[in-house]
Order: sequence, then C-alpha cells, then structure tokens
Amino acid sequence: MIETNDPAIWRNFLPWPSAETHKHTRGRLAVVSGKAHQTGAARLAAHAGLRIGAGVVRILCPPDAVAVIAPAVQAIMLTPFSSPEVLGREAAGSDAIVIGPAAGLEDATIANIQALALSGAVLVIDADGLSVFKGRTAELFAVLDRDDILTPHEGEFERLFPGLLAQGRETAAIEAARMAQATIVLKGARTIIASPDGRIRRNENGSAWLATAGTGDVLAGMIGGLAAQRMDSFDSACAAVWIHSDAGERFGPGLTSDDLSDVLPKVLASLWKG
Repeated sequence: MIETNDPAIWRNFLPWPSAETHKHTRGRLAVVSGKAHQTGAARLAAHAGLRIGAGVVRILCPPDAVAVIAPAVQAIMLTPFSSPEVLGREAAGSDAIVIGPAAGLEDATIANIQALALSGAVLVIDADGLSVFKGRTAELFAVLDRDDILTPHEGEFERLFPGLLAQGRETAAIEAARMAQATIVLKGARTIIASPDGRIRRNENGSAWLATAGTGDVLAGMIGGLAAQRMDSFDSACAAVWIHSDAGERFGPGLTSDDLSDVLPKVLASLWKG
C-alpha cells in the first residue's frame, strides 16, 4: 500500500534537542567533497545538514580543495584526505556520511564509497556516487547496509536499474529497494520513497521552484543531517523530502539552491510548534 508522505506520519520522530542535549549528541555528519573546482555541491549539502540539526558537520575533501572550501565555511569543519584509506579513518565516528555530489565519475569515487562502507555510518549516496556504478551495481550492493539511502533522479535510477522504470515509478522503487537492500528516494515531481522492508510513500507537495541546479545536493545533506541524529533512515528520507519541498514552495520565484537552507528554520519551526 502506497502512503502519502505527510508530517503526521513522522513529525513525532523528528530529533528535537532537549535541555541536556549537546552538539555531539545531536549527531556527526560528514560530507565528501569533489576536487577543488567541484566543491559547491558538498558545501550545499553540509550547510543543509547543519541547518536541519546535525550537531557537528565536517567536509572531507582532497588536499587541493582545502584552500577553496576554507574561506567559504564557518561552523562547518574541514578535513583533507589523500586516499580512500585515509578517508575511511577520518570518517570514523561519523553517524552519517553524504557522498556523491560532484564526486567525479572515476574509480576513486568507488574506492571512497567502499572505504566509507566500513565506517558503520549511514551512507547517503547521490549523484556521481550512483552514476559511477553504471554496469557495476553488484559492487555497490555488496557494500550497502539496510540503513543506507540512495537518492537518484530518474536518469541516475535508469543507470543503476536499467529498464525497471518501465514498470512504473512506484513498482520500480519498491523493486530497487529490494534489490539494493537500502532505502530508495526516486526524485521527481512526486518523489517516491521506498524501504527494503516494503514500506513506500509518495510525496505530494513537490515544488516546481526546486527545478534548479544544486537542490538535490541540499536534499542529500538534509537526509544525512536527520540520519546523523539517529532518525530512522526511511523516516529521515520522508521527512527531508517533504521539508525540502515545503521550503522550496515557501521561497517561491527566484529560488536558487543557496536559498533553501535559509528557509529551513521556518519550516522546522512550523513542525515544532505544530
């Protein structure tokens, strides 16, 4: 049965802080950046993760990207890595990790994902982190856990699951979640969120203003930020998708991906008070 994704389902699971909460109990999110000329996507994801409540957010980047990212972030920490092995060590202790936005379609991205899979953190894999496995999906599925989350648009979905969309988006998402044994967020005007345990929700509050570059990176960071706070992966994805759409609709005409995180406090306040 397909449920409509609605705050009434997951509002009570949102990870609000208490008087005893400190930054480390609010979760540790890591975001992996691309090369020096491809850092914007990671910065968007990291800022979104911080805005949605993750207590500590760190960007892990190639050494040549440090000088580019450092002047552009404040509350977000920055750590360079020189190899997949170093990346795995630096990511240790993270509760959730976002990888894929502008990561590059090369074997190094695959090696990085394989190294991060050993961390035990929830992986949110997006964009290049998905497309790089075209024709190599068995390698991706081999490292996924049931709490990991894949966030493809239809093009990326087709590269991972060729021909599956012909069955319809809902059926395709359910089957993909079963095959990957991970949560699938099939993005679109009506985003479909499917869990490997068979749960499926359709998001109905999609906003046309989100049709601009970088909004998917923001969504990946939001999902990672909620998962880092130990919200269930499927509910993290459902909540982030709805909040992301609501933020887009609240901002309206002229929206760019940079604007979304600044709207999140209004959406979160409405859910907290509601």
